[in-house]
Amino acid sequence: MDRAQKAQVVDELGQVFASSGVVVVARYTGMTVAQMQSLRAQMREVGGAVRVAKNTLAKIALGGKPSEKMGSLLAGMTVLAYSEDPVAAAKVCEAYAKTNDKFVILGGAMGTEVLDPAGVKAVASMPSREELIAQIVSIIGAPASSLAGAIGAPAANIAGILKTLEEREAA
Repeated sequence: MDRAQKAQVVDELGQVFASSGVVVVARYTGMTVAQMQSLRAQMREVGGAVRVAKNTLAKIALGGKPSEKMGSLLAGMTVLAYSEDPVAAAKVCEAYAKTNDKFVILGGAMGTEVLDPAGVKAVASMPSREELIAQIVSIIGAPASSLAGAIGAPAANIAGILKTLEEREAA
């Protein structure tokens, strides 16, 4: 790899570290190409990506970024998993680590916060952006449906009273 290619990789990684909601660092020693492709596919489904890069270039790219303290995790054969959604990459990595013992989560970063493996697990247990939106919509929608029921209730009560009066007159 020549100097220009290295500079390009550093720029790309710098953008990843600056724009990602979460970056997970994991060791992938012993994984097959098919297993790595499976991980990449799962990451793409949630809008994330997986990147294998030289640790020295990644450490250079971390310089001046909010997640700069994460550089200590970059040792050995490491892979970077990242997504703009602050939870998606952590969820995929945590689920993948459960099914593949060769994929070991070392930690990661969420903004300026450096995460250990337990921190990544905690982030993975949080609801995703879509789940939060669904919860908010249901919370907002519940009072509206209650209000519609309360508005319709007097009309139903009046209809019931009229029916009872009608039945009495008929009897």
